[in-house]
Amino acid sequence: MKAVVTNKYGPPEVLQLTEVDIPVPNDNQVLVKVHAASLNFGNLVLLKGEPYLARFAFGLTKPKYHIPGGDIAGRVEAVGKDVTLFQPGDEVFGDLSGCGWGGFAEYVAVPESALALKPANLSFEEAAAVPMAGVTALQGLRDKGKIQSGQKVLINGASGGVGTFAVQIAKAFGAEVTGVCSTRNIDILQSLGADDAIDYSKEDFTKKNKRYDLIAGVNGNHSMSAYKRVLNPNGIFVHVGGSGSQMFQAMALGPWISLTEKKKMGTFLQRANQRDLIYLKELIEEGKVKPVLDRCYKLSEVKEAFRYFAEGHAQGKVVITV
Repeated sequence: MKAVVTNKYGPPEVLQLTEVDIPVPNDNQVLVKVHAASLNFGNLVLLKGEPYLARFAFGLTKPKYHIPGGDIAGRVEAVGKDVTLFQPGDEVFGDLSGCGWGGFAEYVAVPESALALKPANLSFEEAAAVPMAGVTALQGLRDKGKIQSGQKVLINGASGGVGTFAVQIAKAFGAEVTGVCSTRNIDILQSLGADDAIDYSKEDFTKKNKRYDLIAGVNGNHSMSAYKRVLNPNGIFVHVGGSGSQMFQAMALGPWISLTEKKKMGTFLQRANQRDLIYLKELIEEGKVKPVLDRCYKLSEVKEAFRYFAEGHAQGKVVITV
């Protein structure tokens, strides 16, 4: 089968499209013919080996996982004898980041716990855009942010992969949602149901008088003190992504602020979860959430896909058609 392989950390040029053996599923694994995959921030970390702390998980001197790709959508080709949830022919989607990656290939063998049945109203490309970004948004808002109906919620970095899901999920929970994005993305946020959209090139939300019950920092470089200023007295800030200095502040200062004040501030790490995949599937089939696709690339164009994704200006998700 064809697969994208890397044997060293570096820029997209280290990726090679080559022939490898089709994996053989073990007793509790599912063999999936991959129709589409998508890019996430974790793919960049796995490619570059940066930040360096990530190498303790991904390999100190070279990648432990030679075929990148976490999010997939495809069709079940075969199942191990102990698999009970799926059968050949099922259309599935899933997040492979917790079980060896390998999504940028024509076939992958994964535990059944990494997959869920694909939403019936999505194409394979659309479904591949959902798992990691969608679950990140869901867990950040629901589990870490304790989102409640009627709350005022702000999503900073609302037009990217995680942000577009966060806007819709917050609306599905009954929140009043404000999204922060660039000028060209205002229309996207309005189409997703945001109650308000702030153009960061024209105004700084941290200097306005409005206060929020929950802020999800998906992108940006605001300080923790700036975020804290626009939180309500019992508000919660969840750092999902952003600049390196912002991440350090969230990790170093967030716990201290949370201990000494009523406001809670902290960082958050998504974990692949089949139950949450199924929950997202239901939201999607109910029409409450839809993936936003920016561009689709062929498997042979994966280097170009990574270059574009690394620029950080994608409107929604970047997808690989396998």
